[in-house]
Amino acid sequence: MTATIPLPNHWVCLYPQNDRAAIEASTIVAVSPDNRGLAYADGFFTTMGVIDGQILWDDYHYQRLVSHSDALQFDINPSELMAVLTLYAEQLEQGMLKLIVTRAAQDIRGYGYTPTVFGSACEIWLKPSVMRVSTALQLTLPDGALVPMQPAAAAICLSSQIACLPSTLAGLKTLNRLDNVLASGELQQIKAEPLASAIAKTLSEGLLRDMSGHWVEGTMSNVFYQLADKSLSEPTKLSNDYENNDNYLTTLTTGQWYTPSMAQSGVAGVMRQVLIDALSSTACPVEIRPLADEDLPRLTQLFFCNALRGIMPMSSLTLLSGEVVDF
Repeated sequence: MTATIPLPNHWVCLYPQNDRAAIEASTIVAVSPDNRGLAYADGFFTTMGVIDGQILWDDYHYQRLVSHSDALQFDINPSELMAVLTLYAEQLEQGMLKLIVTRAAQDIRGYGYTPTVFGSACEIWLKPSVMRVSTALQLTLPDGALVPMQPAAAAICLSSQIACLPSTLAGLKTLNRLDNVLASGELQQIKAEPLASAIAKTLSEGLLRDMSGHWVEGTMSNVFYQLADKSLSEPTKLSNDYENNDNYLTTLTTGQWYTPSMAQSGVAGVMRQVLIDALSSTACPVEIRPLADEDLPRLTQLFFCNALRGIMPMSSLTLLSGEVVDF
């Protein structure tokens, strides 16, 4: 696999490179309707932020390549692929790399594929995009890692639901994200309503249930939360004092944080795992715990997170009943 650097905002096929000259000229490579990612969502993707020519959380993205290729039986060399992505990141300097991996076309008609000892051959696509990755406000985690932190915003419980999946697929960032697409559409519709409330106009994320009724994640992010606890005289808050990094660290390491399980639904995100690992050696490691309807009025803190935006603290959550829980 040989890396060549394309112009920004072009999809390029890293593998197989059937037409080297076309790729070196940064020509957009067409995707056939027979592509299994397009036809069956037979693949996965990961989105990587790039700052100063470095892939953020590259070791976690590497683990995603390993885990997803094993789970989906793809023949991928994760170390070689990460080396190529590193070269693109160095050229991009600041922006985003989106990687899509699909199973190669099969001789068998329909859904079937021929498994091999090393896994199925793949098509690997990459889109480098020049964009600003927010770094103005950063939180230093207990392990020394820096995580972007966004201004506080509002969230809402959505009526859209995400699918419960078999254990072999739950938590994976597969190409089948239609439930998230519909949920994102519901969120945008709420924000665009002519008579939308003041809170609705400040919405940045929606909270989603799976088909079992548990609240699992956001439309594009994972969720962490705290519950009312009599042992805490004052609920901890993710402060908006953006100039006080020590305050951020205190609020994140004070009190018990929970995050829902990804064992039957949702995406086990990179930033979710970064935070779980960073807090694992503190007095209150993150606990994996379901978030049920009866928990929502007891929430004292809530934030969403993903690998590009970091931590997104919420100032309020609007429930399905219309009740607003303020933090």
